[in-house]
Amino acid sequence: VVTRDDVEEALKAVFQLVKDKEQLLQDLRSQIEETKKKNSEKQRERDYWLEYKNVGSKIHAERISSLEKDIAEVKYELERAEEYYREALKVVREENQKLFDRHMQVLSEEALKKAVGYLDKNCRREIEENEWLKEEVKIYRKEESDLKASVQLLEEENVDLVAKLIDIKLQHLGL
Repeated sequence: VVTRDDVEEALKAVFQLVKDKEQLLQDLRSQIEETKKKNSEKQRERDYWLEYKNVGSKIHAERISSLEKDIAEVKYELERAEEYYREALKVVREENQKLFDRHMQVLSEEALKKAVGYLDKNCRREIEENEWLKEEVKIYRKEESDLKASVQLLEEENVDLVAKLIDIKLQHLGL
């Protein structure tokens, strides 16, 4: 017999998995911040050398060219990282949704089968007609949709943050 506690434990396991995925996303954000700092350092170095070049010095023209290539590489790497993180976020979101849906479906089916299997026909009819159970189903469905909405909002926030980060990087590059 599957009890409510069993179902809650199973849901807690799913929610822990979701939290672990959120931690992964947070780690990805910190990697983006590190890349942002590196880009900022390269930008400051580029600005210094451009000012030096504009003053009239041709001695370090090759160094400036090299730094501009480095900035272009950093920009390219940032774009690749952004695309990678977007894809990773999409994969994590899809995986989380699939796991959650699959887990809820399995738990519901198992609980129903086990519960109905132990009851006689009269009890089964009473359960089908019982309004309390119908209300419980509504509550669980609402909680499920709330969780899905929360995950969606977090994912959209992550995408917005990555987009803002890239916009800021592009502004710092003067593009």
